[in-house]
Amino acid sequence: MKDISDLFWDASVAELKQGYVHDQDTGIYRCLICGQSFEKGIIYSDGDTFFEAERYTQHHIHNQHGSMFNYLLGLDKKLTGLTDLQKKMLDYFFQGLTDKEIVQELGGGSTSTIRHHRFTLREKMKQAKVFLALMELTEEHAAKPTKWINPPRQAKMLDQRFDITEAEQRQILEKYFPEGLEGPLAEFPKKEKRKVAILKHLITKFQANRKYSELEVNRILERIYPDYVTLRRYLIEYGFMDRTPDGSQYWIL
Repeated sequence: MKDISDLFWDASVAELKQGYVHDQDTGIYRCLICGQSFEKGIIYSDGDTFFEAERYTQHHIHNQHGSMFNYLLGLDKKLTGLTDLQKKMLDYFFQGLTDKEIVQELGGGSTSTIRHHRFTLREKMKQAKVFLALMELTEEHAAKPTKWINPPRQAKMLDQRFDITEAEQRQILEKYFPEGLEGPLAEFPKKEKRKVAILKHLITKFQANRKYSELEVNRILERIYPDYVTLRRYLIEYGFMDRTPDGSQYWIL
């Protein structure tokens, strides 16, 4: 099963907007934010109200995560390509505020400036559509499309360390897991790309929609490598895992 970051990045625009994906073969609906899944054919309840799987998935996203707009807007600017000001403008536009109301919210400026922001963002949307079409056409016509691993959604820094193909990751894992992917890690490398390839594999040992105690995380990682503290630190530092401020709960991103 794909991890939640892979599901998120492989989702279509329509699926990102709705916040979940549906696997036709298994009938599973899966939340793109937390990874929780709901199976077609099962009736879910919330108090006195009963839902079929897809409707309950929508209910889950609304109750647990708010809106997909706010979630997507809250992603790091390296992932959205938006400046802080553009994010603020989009939030105002989403709320349905008029240009005059936005000027009041900002405490100054002019309605013509707000109109210019509207125009600029619409042009950015047009450019994004054309770019997406060009990239899809390029990959469709490539003899052997290069498949890259997806970075975690909460990566604090998107740089060359995440510039790894799936083939490169397989080679790295074969080297550092000589007894197979279920076996121990021979050593934790110093080179950044190799670290990322290994960390990407380590998150498959955790369930996407589950919270873990620090002890549980340590036990899982210690079976893979004696220096589990280092593995845990890098999982968090590279954005594959997060935790509460007091370290009482951990979860993958």
